[in-house]
Amino acid sequence: MEELISDLLSYSRVGRAAIKIQAIDLEATLQQVTSDLEIAIEESNAIITAGALPTVSADPTQMRQLLQNLIANAIKYCRADVPTVRIWATQADEAWTISVQDNGIGIDPQFAERIFVIFQRLHNKAAYSGTGIGLAICKKIVECHGGKIWVESQEGQGATFSFTLPIPCDIKSE
Repeated sequence: MEELISDLLSYSRVGRAAIKIQAIDLEATLQQVTSDLEIAIEESNAIITAGALPTVSADPTQMRQLLQNLIANAIKYCRADVPTVRIWATQADEAWTISVQDNGIGIDPQFAERIFVIFQRLHNKAAYSGTGIGLAICKKIVECHGGKIWVESQEGQGATFSFTLPIPCDIKSE
């Protein structure tokens, strides 16, 4: 119950408080996130690799939360002996696309949109812990920054979560 309340508070805060846009070095943010997830990474023997990541205009706290949610999910939803997570960025059409790819359990494409809706879970809590709010928070963060988020996956073949951030960032406030 405590985890649910905490996640609901996090969800409600995104977009309500003023977004503090500044230049964010995503490589430094990724280092902070992997430090925050150090125990989960060590316990699972996860391998995290990243290509060159850009400096973007964004809220530092929200970018950290976004990357942390995506990487933590990549580690959690893995049945392989060694979870592998690869992060990279591409630039096109005046937007950065940041991708987080894993070798996890994958997602049936028919559920690709559903997983971003609050409380929508594909697995019961006995199989995978969590509140069903993490990806909804990710979606809200990305949309507040003027971007979009999606997943490409096949069940049993891992997943690639990607999100865009406009250059420069176009902020939406609620």
